[in-house]
Amino acid sequence: MGILHILPRLALCVMMVFALRGAANAEESALTRLDTGDASRGWNAVGRLNMGTRSFCTGALIAPNLVLTAAHCLFDSKTGARINSDKIEFLAGWRNGRAEAYRGIKRAIAHPEYVYGGGDKLTRVSFDLALLELDQPIRMASILPFETDLSPHEGDSVGVVSYAKDRSEAPSLQEVCHVLNQEERLLVLSCNVDFGSSGAPIFSIRDGVARVVSVVSSKADYGGAEVALGTSLQGPLVALRASLAAESDAFQKANPALRDMETGAGTTAKFVKP
Repeated sequence: MGILHILPRLALCVMMVFALRGAANAEESALTRLDTGDASRGWNAVGRLNMGTRSFCTGALIAPNLVLTAAHCLFDSKTGARINSDKIEFLAGWRNGRAEAYRGIKRAIAHPEYVYGGGDKLTRVSFDLALLELDQPIRMASILPFETDLSPHEGDSVGVVSYAKDRSEAPSLQEVCHVLNQEERLLVLSCNVDFGSSGAPIFSIRDGVARVVSVVSSKADYGGAEVALGTSLQGPLVALRASLAAESDAFQKANPALRDMETGAGTTAKFVKP
């Protein structure tokens, strides 16, 4: 997950963010490693995505056969080439050398407006979203797909579950971080993310239910302070599922859960293993 230096039109926004961040920091929780069955209960639909043999991202199950992640994860960071779907593996609930479920990827679709390495960085953030169709659905009581929800607002509390550099063998939960600023499709977040957190689900909790509202794209540096960038799902996920449906009408009919998703999008981050 490369560090993104925020572009001029976001500079003022981020300067305002730090005034809010001081108050938010007092309430933010630390990362908690989910390395036991009890600790990870309810979060097993988050998994590690092995992208070929050199890198990994984080993804979340949002239907029995669909994983949501960041579009840039589908590309080799060294060559820019698209990674073949048959080289990608989803390890649901991966922790300490084993997963709750292992699945290959039948096909992977990036948002139709996402261009790897092209356009300005903020535009890439806005469309950095991908759906991965599993080779077999996951239907297990211990792995329940997450619902998606509309975008949170500035000041709202959110949480994140992710894998990352130095914590690739078990997911970590940050139960409370905050939306520091919100633009049309871009969220500036106080969440603790690092290389490998690309594609990690950002959650809001409403009525006791965790729902995915954003996908981690990048961490950003501004004046030596780090923030996370993500994309609200509202809009881009609708376009992404339409692209998926256009490829296969039978796929959409076989997966009515797709018709209930009202949201979507992501940006730029991937950890390359040594």
